[in-house]
Amino acid sequence: MLTDGDLSLPGIVAAVAAPAVTLATARLDRRVMLCVLMAVLAVADVLAAVATSYWIMLFSRVLVGLTIGGFWSIGAGLAARLVPPRSVGAATALIFSAVPLGSVLGVPAGTFIGHLAGWRTAFLTLAALSLLVLVALLVLLPPLPAQEVTSGRVLLGLLRERGTRIALPATFLIVLAHFGTYTYVTPFLQHVTHLDPAAVSATLLAYGVAGTAGNFLASKAVATAPRAAFMACGGLIALTTLALPVAGTTAAGAVVLVVLWGLAYGGVPVCSQAWFMNAAPRTPEAATVVFTSSFQATFALGALAGGRVVDAFSVSTAMICGGLTALLMAACLWSLTRPR
Repeated sequence: MLTDGDLSLPGIVAAVAAPAVTLATARLDRRVMLCVLMAVLAVADVLAAVATSYWIMLFSRVLVGLTIGGFWSIGAGLAARLVPPRSVGAATALIFSAVPLGSVLGVPAGTFIGHLAGWRTAFLTLAALSLLVLVALLVLLPPLPAQEVTSGRVLLGLLRERGTRIALPATFLIVLAHFGTYTYVTPFLQHVTHLDPAAVSATLLAYGVAGTAGNFLASKAVATAPRAAFMACGGLIALTTLALPVAGTTAAGAVVLVVLWGLAYGGVPVCSQAWFMNAAPRTPEAATVVFTSSFQATFALGALAGGRVVDAFSVSTAMICGGLTALLMAACLWSLTRPR
């Protein structure tokens, strides 16, 4: 069985892979790179399906992390090259809508297939889906030759920008808060709210739908008020996670709070990337690399930190710690961006 550290491994690898893959492939066609990464993902899923040892499974998770880091660092910023300028915001929101939907629908779908036909079949199904996406990329995506050469110097220069120095701590704190809590929301709903498995699944599905809505709402708000949008996401995550140990003991209270939580978190990736992109409008791919790397590294750290709090105290304590961290994020963002 994989430990908390093993489950966080893809996030750690993705954090390293985001700059490494982008720098190593800076002059290659981005369509080619996306296709290669989808092929790697298919290989990773096949390895997991046929794994006969812990180390093979662990290696497959490393390949998944490599794919996540490389794919997001290259693909998340391509909207501007694929749609007219007036549609870039909506296209970016559509890309990031995969985050809440994938988080919520992926696990139940995998669990359902695993119950029907075994966990190896679930991984083979993922491999088949990866190959379908690969074919779609080959057929539908136009050639995307590299327009900017992302170098180490460009990335280091981006880290010196004031906007980046604001985006990094804000992203760190809000992602830490979210994944330190959401990773353990199912045990909370089961053991504190006492929902049955079907109700838990329905609640998480509602979270995913709300997250998608929050994603599109944030894409509109961030165009005119990025500071207010990001602070609102952090403040609402703080409110919901702090309230869960009290109001989440009833089914109605828990469902309402989890849905509001999904609405808030759905806007986080859009708001965070917008800050990085605004800090480096001439080097969007470099901005996306820093965004992806910081996001993935903190995701892994959040899951580990939340697990330690749950083991040492309780899942309700983890919710409170996450809420205080989200509150700190909103306060830091307000302080760093207020008029001097």
